[in-house]
Amino acid sequence: MQRVRAQVGNEWKEWEDWMGNSVTVAVLDTGIGRHPDLQDRAVCFRDFVHHRNLPYDDNGHGTHICGILCGSGVVSNGRYAGMAPNSRLVIGKVLDEKGDGITLHMLEGMEWVLENKNNYHIRILNISVGIGSLKEPAKEQALKEMVETLWENGIVVVCAAGNKGPADDSISSVGGSGRVITVGCHDGIYSKNNPRSCENYSGRGALLSPVRKPDIVAPGTDIISCNVDIQKQYGRILNPYVAKSGTSMATPVVSGGIALLLQKYPDLDNETVKHRLTYTATDLGEPWNKQGWGMMNVRKMLEKY
Repeated sequence: MQRVRAQVGNEWKEWEDWMGNSVTVAVLDTGIGRHPDLQDRAVCFRDFVHHRNLPYDDNGHGTHICGILCGSGVVSNGRYAGMAPNSRLVIGKVLDEKGDGITLHMLEGMEWVLENKNNYHIRILNISVGIGSLKEPAKEQALKEMVETLWENGIVVVCAAGNKGPADDSISSVGGSGRVITVGCHDGIYSKNNPRSCENYSGRGALLSPVRKPDIVAPGTDIISCNVDIQKQYGRILNPYVAKSGTSMATPVVSGGIALLLQKYPDLDNETVKHRLTYTATDLGEPWNKQGWGMMNVRKMLEKY
């Protein structure tokens, strides 16, 4: 994460007033595990899969995502701190132990986030799930309508472009909506000559589509974040972090950057957030359907205007 924060211009240690304080981000994923870096981050948890009451993560994906977003980095002395370490989380478990899910649970999770928007002051929804073509138009339409409803109600929806690239028009079906911020993966110079770079399989937009996607890219290869299988032995903490790759990892990088923006400028509406995010991005010189506007640049995004 130290490398990621540097790549996207997030030197929050230089402006410690802007660390995501008072901004709540909803995360629909596999849940959240117990980890020192995530202590007291979750203010609410709901399980749509097994209907358990206490927070848990039987896969690890969600815990990793939350660490990228707002882990404190306490175990690593700040090295693996997340993008917005002081932001709060509302967690909906919509994916099972295999990381799989059904449309019904995702829709229930989205509806729950909308219902609790005011209770927990939710400003952002992170969906690190590459929902591909469902081959069921009714379900696909229901998801698109729901994310657009969330957007219209003041929640910035940030979703993964998916890992079905590099073919043209391989963006996640939900990510194709104009009322979401769709995040692709690109690691800039770090990905040069790296055959495992997630830019090689990051979902790409349709070249001839009137809605240009993805909107933005962020690093997503070998991102080190919270490990749900953390262990304690004789007073020592073992295996606190793990590396994962994909557009799932790039998405909370962007969500965390937006949390910083909304802390500094809490009255921004969704369209202004999207414009500031995209217009200040760093052009990587890649095709539009691969990089969108470019790589997120937090420093420029937070500058006064």
